Amino acid sequence: MKRDVRILLLGEAQVGKTSLILSLVGEEFPEEVPPRAEEITIPADVTPEKVPTHIVDSSEAEQTVEELQDEIHKANVVCVVYDVSEEATIEKIRTKWIPLVNGGTERGPRVPIILVGNKSDLRPGSSMEAVLPIMSQFPEIETCVECSAKNLRNISELFYYAQKAVLHPTAPLYDPETKQLRPACSQALTRIFRLSDQDLDQALSDEELNAFQKSCFGHPLAPQALDDVKMVVRKHVAGGVRDDRLTLDGFLFLNTLFIQRGRHETTWTILRRFGYGDALELSPDYLFPPLHVPPGCSTELNHFGYQFVQKVFEKHDQDRDGALSPAELQGLFSVFPAAPWGPQLLYTVRTEAGRLSLHGYLCQWTLVTYLDVQRCLEHLGYLGYPILCKQDSQAHAITVTREKTLDQEKGQTQRNVLLCKVVGARGVGKSSFLQAFLGRALG
Repeated sequence: MKRDVRILLLGEAQVGKTSLILSLVGEEFPEEVPPRAEEITIPADVTPEKVPTHIVDSSEAEQTVEELQDEIHKANVVCVVYDVSEEATIEKIRTKWIPLVNGGTERGPRVPIILVGNKSDLRPGSSMEAVLPIMSQFPEIETCVECSAKNLRNISELFYYAQKAVLHPTAPLYDPETKQLRPACSQALTRIFRLSDQDLDQALSDEELNAFQKSCFGHPLAPQALDDVKMVVRKHVAGGVRDDRLTLDGFLFLNTLFIQRGRHETTWTILRRFGYGDALELSPDYLFPPLHVPPGCSTELNHFGYQFVQKVFEKHDQDRDGALSPAELQGLFSVFPAAPWGPQLLYTVRTEAGRLSLHGYLCQWTLVTYLDVQRCLEHLGYLGYPILCKQDSQAHAITVTREKTLDQEKGQTQRNVLLCKVVGARGVGKSSFLQAFLGRALG
């Protein structure tokens, strides 16, 4: 999520851009209005989203087109202000201001736009009938807010929606033309669903839903609220609820509904809780949390780590035979972008007729943690360790041992994993010796 928000106000002269800013800051309508307000910064602690917000005014009379375009380039969101009592200013949204903002970005990411209908005190009705066709034509328009700088009506709300358009953008989540979730969003939510489906029955029970709800929002749903959610899904999605449990189709529908109803911050809260950044990829901060390993120290899974990975094993050992078949292992890896353990697994741990035993599985985790702890942290992140174990990061699962020189001085070690190197001339059987530990012979 962005660390600050920069809001630019554009629009025709006399529509009230400067008055809106001064009314927000002074909490009263200004008697005298300058041609353009100075840039203001609202501190994080007084904004709804708790991020610093910079509000920038504009004036065609005082700025060149190049200067306006430079401000547009720096802005995170643009508020295009029009006068609800002047039809000409509404038409200029389509013909002038949106092309100025996004005219050169047909294929690239577009700057989100909030339409702001000012001077609602001068018109008894609403301008929405005239504005809706424009909103339908330009998907970058997040919403429209009618307000009055003079009466202080909806002033705070318009800047809240501008913040929201930056911090919880609709565009990465939802395609307004197809009215569907975008593929990256659907893929991320599918992974979240699979992590939350603890019994692998392809549906979320009330218990699983409440664990998910508490993890993302801090509190479970009341029984009646759960029933209401499932009733809405049943009404709109065939197969969205099965045996009183929410299926993946139902889960994706609910998030689509949140977005369509302007509650996309709900979906963003879910995505960010599970480690996703603004590009809908797991963020480096999530996958690779800080872990300091001084020279001479090694890394091991601690009992929290082993407990977690064993629980993952047991979850995917559907036939309860104490080993993971290729299909079961593929299911375990379904929350990864690609299978992390390839054919080399056969040469590093013991397998039984192509099946990975619990012992071999734990040995592989031990090996990865010792040889490449960053890779181990990444794998634990894909498996959802911080969320499912209610920890700040997966570094909680790692123990960093003391320096080897201290072990040598004391003549004892606390390490559980030791490195032994096998050396010898070519052809004496080093590889055969090692493979014998796995019950295999070479050749």
